Amino acid sequence: MTGLAAPDTLPREALAELLLSMADDEFVIGFWDSEWTGIAPMLEEDVATSSISQDEIGHANALYELHAELTGAHPDAIAFGRDPDDYRHAALLNHARTDWAFTVARRQLYETADATRLEALARSSYEPLARLAAKMRREERYHLMHLDAWIRRLAEGGSDARERLAGALVRLWPDAQTVFTPLAGEVALVEAGILPEPMAALRRRWAGEVGERLASLGLPALDPELEPAPDGRTRRTDEFRWLHAEFTMVARSDPQATW
Repeated sequence: MTGLAAPDTLPREALAELLLSMADDEFVIGFWDSEWTGIAPMLEEDVATSSISQDEIGHANALYELHAELTGAHPDAIAFGRDPDDYRHAALLNHARTDWAFTVARRQLYETADATRLEALARSSYEPLARLAAKMRREERYHLMHLDAWIRRLAEGGSDARERLAGALVRLWPDAQTVFTPLAGEVALVEAGILPEPMAALRRRWAGEVGERLASLGLPALDPELEPAPDGRTRRTDEFRWLHAEFTMVARSDPQATW
């Protein structure tokens, strides 16, 4: 998607940070979940998870392109040319994929949080972002439907599946809040209507909605008042550094090449 040139009155640095954080979220979860290709629990799920991962990386590319239009950087350089500590994805996405229940739990928390964020950004005053958010929402709807079936399946399955899912949700809940860690320049983004609501307001709405859904399946109650860690978009782990080495391997083999 090609965005329009941002007027000089826009808070460009804050907007670039918003786009980068969203792009990194989509990029990193896409690569984590692509690891299930060939080893998912069943053949149908192998195909579905691969397709969802491709969607996420495609969304990341579109967001990197908007970011590049603001900064003059090349989208591929943004995606593959940074050191691990320069990525701005939520801490929720630092964790390795672990087992299937963990992956389903993380994707449930991330996808529902992302849906709340995209609903707001579809009303953004920055037209290129509003258009892209609306397009992403249409595609992400199928991800949510797919996840809803898996959450129910694991929650209503045997004791082992249910315990693994419940344990993963409890473990991931604090880091799930970091999807809504306030961004630098957020006040300016809200004042300009680029971000129609503060991240804190989006987090409260998401926490209530996802909490109700999980409670309806008899899963553990999760604290809706938990605040995101201030370093939620700067804290990196050795698990992410391993993934970074994997997805930058080809680009690093010849930095001057055009792929």
